[in-house]
Amino acid sequence: MSMLKKAAMDSFRLALIQMKVGTDKIRNVTNAIAHIRQAVVDQNPRVVALPECFNSPYGTKYFNDYAETIPDGYTTGKLSEIAKELNIYLVGGTIPERDTSDGRTLYNTCTVWSPSGELIAKHRKMHLFDIDVKGGIRFKESDVLTGGSEFTSFQIDNNFKIGVGICYDIRFEEMARIYRNDGCDMLIYPAAFNMTTGPLHWELLQRARANDLQLYVASISPARDPDFEYVAWGHSMVVDPWGKVVITAKENEEIVYADIDVSLNEKVRAQIPTSRQRRTDLYETVSKK
Repeated sequence: MSMLKKAAMDSFRLALIQMKVGTDKIRNVTNAIAHIRQAVVDQNPRVVALPECFNSPYGTKYFNDYAETIPDGYTTGKLSEIAKELNIYLVGGTIPERDTSDGRTLYNTCTVWSPSGELIAKHRKMHLFDIDVKGGIRFKESDVLTGGSEFTSFQIDNNFKIGVGICYDIRFEEMARIYRNDGCDMLIYPAAFNMTTGPLHWELLQRARANDLQLYVASISPARDPDFEYVAWGHSMVVDPWGKVVITAKENEEIVYADIDVSLNEKVRAQIPTSRQRRTDLYETVSKK
């Protein structure tokens, strides 16, 4: 096998779409599609990822009005179409999802689409963002949303396995470790950290998950809008299995790209073999699903 072919099998190009989100759903989705097209024209990524709540403002008072069923809603229909048209894998950020079983239960949900436009994964945010930081921010997603209960991963071209979490999910190392134990090469988190937690924890958590688990981590934020009631931190980012920041956006609308070389995972794991050195006779992280 040629070195060029081997490199192609070990890597793929990822694009992160950091975009502004307003109160007009159709405009938000149209903006997302335009950015996806631009990414493919400019750099031809195999995987494109959108931010958390890209079709809706982030706020509990908005979720019910913007919620859609999946996969037959307006937003996911557009995601399916563009993934098929551009022959890409599309991590569709998140949207508020309305459960078809009762019409009332809402989730914060990430969809993943194949190059044929097929829905290949759906992750409902497991850990709801219920915090109260004195002098900072108070937010309670559980006032409106229900937490998901399924781990979610998907394959790219039968070569790479990616685990999916959403925003607050990144704080829970056990969830990420279960993905690592399941053979994931990378973790992707659509996320909307704010101006309190963003400066403190955004980069820290991504580097921690990447370093602890020796895999790639990517997080995709909305662009910052200082005039909106919930101000996102921005700084969409890719971190490699050494815990090194590969690329980061700034605050405004921006597309950032990274070539994900999955062979680096094994190189790091061979040099610092923590996965083989864990004392599973004394402790273990296991899925109950």
